[in-house]
Parts: sequence; C-alpha cells; structure tokens
Amino acid sequence: MYEKEKDLISAFLRGEVDRRGMLKGLGAAGLAAGTAGTLFNMMSTQALAADFDWKAHSGKKLKLLLNKHPYADAMIANLQAFKDLTGIDVTYDVFPEDVYFDKVTAALSSGSAEYDAFMTGAYMTWTYGPAGWIADLNEWIKDPAKTNPNYNWDDFLAGVKNSCAWNGQPGGALGSEDAKQWCIPWAFEQNNITYNREMFDKAGVELPKNLDDMITVAAKLQKDIGGIYGIGVRGSRSWATIHPGFLSGYANFNQKDLNVSADGKLSAAMGTAESKAYHAKFVQMIQESGPKDWSTYTWYQVGTDLGAGASAMIFDADCLGYFMNGGDNKMAGKLGYAAFAANPEATASTPNIWIWSLAMSNFSKDKDATWYFLQWASGPEHALFGATKMDFVDPVRQSIWKDEIFREKLNGKYPGYVEMFDASAAGASIKFTPQPLFFDVTTEWASTLQKMVAKQVPVDEGLDQLVESINRQLQEAGLG
Repeated sequence: MYEKEKDLISAFLRGEVDRRGMLKGLGAAGLAAGTAGTLFNMMSTQALAADFDWKAHSGKKLKLLLNKHPYADAMIANLQAFKDLTGIDVTYDVFPEDVYFDKVTAALSSGSAEYDAFMTGAYMTWTYGPAGWIADLNEWIKDPAKTNPNYNWDDFLAGVKNSCAWNGQPGGALGSEDAKQWCIPWAFEQNNITYNREMFDKAGVELPKNLDDMITVAAKLQKDIGGIYGIGVRGSRSWATIHPGFLSGYANFNQKDLNVSADGKLSAAMGTAESKAYHAKFVQMIQESGPKDWSTYTWYQVGTDLGAGASAMIFDADCLGYFMNGGDNKMAGKLGYAAFAANPEATASTPNIWIWSLAMSNFSKDKDATWYFLQWASGPEHALFGATKMDFVDPVRQSIWKDEIFREKLNGKYPGYVEMFDASAAGASIKFTPQPLFFDVTTEWASTLQKMVAKQVPVDEGLDQLVESINRQLQEAGLG
C-alpha cells in the first residue's frame, strides 16, 4: 500500500526531489495531509536509522528540564518521533520563565542527577561551565561513533554556534579554537524592528534608517497617530534590558561593554565619547517616544503593547514581533519586520542575540544517551518539523532558512521577516564579553540607564560613575 507515495518520499530523502515536488506529488495522488504526514515521518525515521545506530540506548530513560516556550512546545509535539527512533523514554518538567532559571540553578548547584538535559541561554553557561555543572559537548560532537553522520555541525549559523562556545577564561573570545562547547544552539532571537504597517502608512513615515532617524520617526508616529507611543524597548532593572535592542544598536557603533588588555585584565568600556553620544540619543528616544512607565518594561510588556496597538514599533527580538502578529492579538496580520542598523556608517545590521540552547548536566547518569537526545533535538529533521509545522521561528541551521516551504510560510503572513533575517544573520552574534560578573555588570548598566531616563543623573556623569563602579567590582573579583 502507498508504494508510489513511498517511492516519492524516498526520492525526496535522497535529494532527488525538492519538498515542493514531493508535496505536489503526494497531493496529486490524493493522499490526505494526515496520512501523508504519518507516512513521511515513518520513512524519515527509517532513513535516519539506516545511517546510525539510533537504538544503541534503547530502553533507557531521560528527564528534561524545560522553559515554557513555543520552542519547547515544538519539541514536545515531535517527541514521539525521538522515542520511536531510539527506544529511549523521555519525561520532562516545564516551568514558566519567571521561575525557570531558578529551578535550573537549584538543580545544578546541588549536584542533582534528576535532570539529564535542559534549556538554557548561552549567557548562563558562563556561570554553569566554569562551575563544572555542564559538560563540554565537543567530546560527543567530534566522536563519529556517537554522532549521526548526517548531523552536519557545519550547517549551524557560524555566529550563533560560536556564541555558545567559550574557553572559560574571563574575556576569552567566543568561538576560539580552545573553546568548550557548553551548549548546542537550538533557536535564536535577532534584535531588529517590528512595526505596525497601518500606523506607519497613516503617519506617512518610512522605516528608520539609523538611530537619529528612529528618534524622528518614533516622535512623529506618537504625535500623528494619537493615543499610542512611538517605540517600545525594555526598561526594567535587569540584564535583559541591555541585551536586546540597546546593545544591538550600541555594538553597531563598534562600542563594547568591556576592554580586554593584552594580559587578560578587564575594564569597563562605556566611557568613550562615542558611547556617551549613543546613550544620550537612546535616552532621548525613550524620554520622547517611549512608554510612560518604561522602567517596568520587560519582554512581556514590550510585546503585548505592540500586539494590542499601544505602540507603533519595537526594537527588540524578532520572534517577539512574530508572536504578536498572530493569535488573538488585536494587531494580528498588521505587523511588518525590518533589519536595523543604528549607525549611519554601518553597512549592515549587527544584532546582539539571545540563543535558546540545550545543555547536558554534568550530573547526568547516562551522558551518551543524553547526547542522543541533544543531537536529535538540534538536528536538521526536527528543526524542519518545528519550522514548518510549529512556531520554531528562528532556527539556527542554514539549511532550514533555505527551505522554500519555510520561507513561504513566513512571507505569507510576516512581511519582511525573511528579508530581515537575510540582511542581518551574517552579523548576528553575542556582543558581550564573557566573564563571571556578566549579570552584575548588565544589571547595574540597566539601573544607570533608568537614572538617565528619569533625569536623575546626566548621561556623561552617569556613565563615568558606571565605569568607576564596574572597574572596582572587576578589580575586587581579581578580573581587572
């Protein structure tokens, strides 16, 4: 039964037919979508198993610690495929983000063997790795006996992959030759512009071309539309305020968070004239066109205001704009996307990124079986499933971004999203300097930004105080 359909799927798996041709052929054969999907999944599993002993750990059990997120939802929806492929049973705990990282820290710091693998941000591994809480995954990636030959490590976007690797030396370059692969990138977030197309048309403004232009456009939108504010950016006293739009624009002006001397000593780098000029403009933009209670704004408030039509644009995570353009959001279907270069002299956008990644606990009782899960969850087959069937919107593999079906899915409802990715992916990476005081430095930076916006301290004076404080902390920690 379905022999012709199986032949067509086999031709696709061999690379002889593209996905469009396969889907067209299955449709012409009268195969229902559900049946076609079941048949495809079955044959994909068989094809995977043909090149690698996926059953090597059959009968074993793993437990995952997951953050409640659409990326986790996509994995859970496809988890049966992994169980069928490997014979490994997988259970998981899911927690909302406001408590999730505390759960991770508690499990790792206590040496608990309850969880084998977990979701993490790359920034967090700068603590977990040197503490000995997570495994260096190079041991498995570079072992052909333990890694599927079709895993294709080189398929990962270079800037994203390198941002998940660090040698553990404060100030050491991410992705260096001696770096340890503390986690596997899963999906990432570039920080660019999401905007309300109707509001832009009504105000007669074009997409901002640089930071000066963004200040002008945001102010005009706020003035002309009425009842809205011009631009949403984060403002709470947290590292999460610094890393999205703010640092993306800052790095586009070739500014750094820290200097690293020839002998490895660290010092604050925010005191330059260029840095002070950038801060002054960013502060002006928030004062003139940001939300009134900006200092309370997190990812959630920035996104929900955009989705509700309370703001005209955001300079934040692209996937945040993606989620606000669907569901029951008031502005669903009305949003657009664009790459943004804050520096008028820059040739392209260079966004700082957040990377949802997968890491292996060093306390796992079966690391080899855990690696089977990690390579499957970050492999091309699951990435394609998540990207085309679920909301796995920012995959980290180049091959997925080249997939015609995925690109059409985005082009159909998310105008400009693909072009935004194409324009900024090459410059996308983590722009922070890896070091153990990362959260202390960025939280104080956010606090200083709050004081500037509230006019409690002039920009120049505030940055001078910040530099002095950070340098003192670095020296006390033996880093400066």
